[in-house]
Amino acid sequence: RKQKAAAIGHKRRRAPAAVLFFLEGQRHVNMKYFSQQVAASETDESDVSASEDDDTSWVTWFCSLQGNEFFCEVDEDYIQDEFNLSGLNLQVPYYDYALDLILDIDSPHEEMLTEEQHELVESAAEMLYGLIHQRFILTSRGLSAMYEKFKNVDFGRCPRVLCGGAPALPVGQADVPRTSTVKIFCPKCEDIYYPRSKLQGNIDGAYFGTTFPHLFLMTYNHIRPSKVPSKYTPKIFGFKIHPSSYEISNNRKKEKKGDKTNAQNSHASRDASNLKQLQGK
Repeated sequence: RKQKAAAIGHKRRRAPAAVLFFLEGQRHVNMKYFSQQVAASETDESDVSASEDDDTSWVTWFCSLQGNEFFCEVDEDYIQDEFNLSGLNLQVPYYDYALDLILDIDSPHEEMLTEEQHELVESAAEMLYGLIHQRFILTSRGLSAMYEKFKNVDFGRCPRVLCGGAPALPVGQADVPRTSTVKIFCPKCEDIYYPRSKLQGNIDGAYFGTTFPHLFLMTYNHIRPSKVPSKYTPKIFGFKIHPSSYEISNNRKKEKKGDKTNAQNSHASRDASNLKQLQGK
């Protein structure tokens, strides 16, 4: 068996050179074809991704950014209506350029802007969209869009323990931009909190305004909790603390301080009288 195996192995090692050359050439052909196929597929994927990026509107891109989960997509026809944008040109710099950027319109004089001015236009576009968003979410279509986000808990939950993770709503403490950052409003305890995400916490509160969560709850009244939120009860050794206990404790501390002060004064007066007597003698 060993001799037979050795003979077979010898025959295999001594395969004709023409056969080896053919097999080697075929391997190179297959590898070349495979590499061409991979390159073609990568090119197709890049073309598809590039076409997808080209088809994505500025509004969709902006709302998909990390930290912008609170924003909904404002309808394009709403932005194109000049009545809805009344007065915003006085608040936003580079207003015309910013509006063209939001609507994906090529500005005629955009090439004349410097790189620094382009950055200012992008910043102005974000501010303009935020102020448009503040108005849009008070319309029926805007409320409906925010309702879908509320159902998905895109705005986060109330951090208060006794609210049991109730879904929250974004709210601003002012309607004027650059006054305060956005907060979340809990419909259950009716208080406001900072968002958990730092990126969301940096958003201007004016982009949501002071009216939205309350109008939202009046529109979708079934969302508003009917039960009064439970309140934490402080206890000592299992007994509830009476509200007047803190006042009584403070009064006792004041009495003790008063007693010490009186004692010190009496000692001082005694020492003074004794000193006078010694001086008289």
